[in-house]
Amino acid sequence: MTRLRKMMLEELQRLNYAETTIRHYIRTVEDFARRFNCSPDRLGPRHIREFQAELFQKRKLSPNSVIRHLAALRFFYIKTLKRAWSIAETPYPKWVFRLPTILSQEEVAQLIDAALTPYHRTLLMTLYATGARRAELAHLKVADIDSKRMVIRIQGGKGRKDRDVMLSVKLLEELRAHCHRLRRRPITWLFPGNHHHSGDQPIDTKTVWYACKEAAKRAGIQKAVHPHTLRHSFATHLLEAGADLRTIQILLGHRDLEETTIYLHLSQRHLNATASPLDSLKLKDRSPQDE
Repeated sequence: MTRLRKMMLEELQRLNYAETTIRHYIRTVEDFARRFNCSPDRLGPRHIREFQAELFQKRKLSPNSVIRHLAALRFFYIKTLKRAWSIAETPYPKWVFRLPTILSQEEVAQLIDAALTPYHRTLLMTLYATGARRAELAHLKVADIDSKRMVIRIQGGKGRKDRDVMLSVKLLEELRAHCHRLRRRPITWLFPGNHHHSGDQPIDTKTVWYACKEAAKRAGIQKAVHPHTLRHSFATHLLEAGADLRTIQILLGHRDLEETTIYLHLSQRHLNATASPLDSLKLKDRSPQDE
């Protein structure tokens, strides 16, 4: 481990950044240094602008992905190197707001039923039943399942926040069957890693990603489906069923209610509650060309 990498890692950990953010920030700075074959502390705004242009032009990254790369470099220069960062010299691209993909309940059922293995089926059911992020799912522990209170404790979520979510009766039955299916009954991690799922470490988040992508392909779902799609679907379906935004905010672990209001754009119940102004117009039955 290089001196700079060690300094950056320690600063990220000291500020209690999430593991996924730490990995992304470290990887971005290493990528930046490799691009110019030079230690990153010897690179400046000109190199950052050139790197940013390549992310757009050669790698075809979205503006939002480029912003996340710049955030990593900004942290490195400000927090690790204690240097100034000029927004004027390295401006951020405009953030693009996109509505996430949502599956209908029928499509969620098709996805789960098309899982490649029983293990994958349990992963997909847990994602949808809890609205957990894939890293949160991978790090669930056996002790997090509270069948007496019928809740699941999600620990160390985004922003290092713990939260409780509902434990579905159907999911509880599936989790019990899942534990019996494993070669070695899980003691610590609910979803143990290694080939036979009997390791002492949790599964990699890539396993969750693969389970989702493979099931979508087998189910013939044409939408772009990934683990976060089930989180979005969980929230949208709750809203359509009558849950209030504040409850959904707590279940998702959102810091700000504004993050949760995106699901108002996606809920069929809310969209269909407002009639289109076209429906109130008194139009002739035929257009002039048809007469």
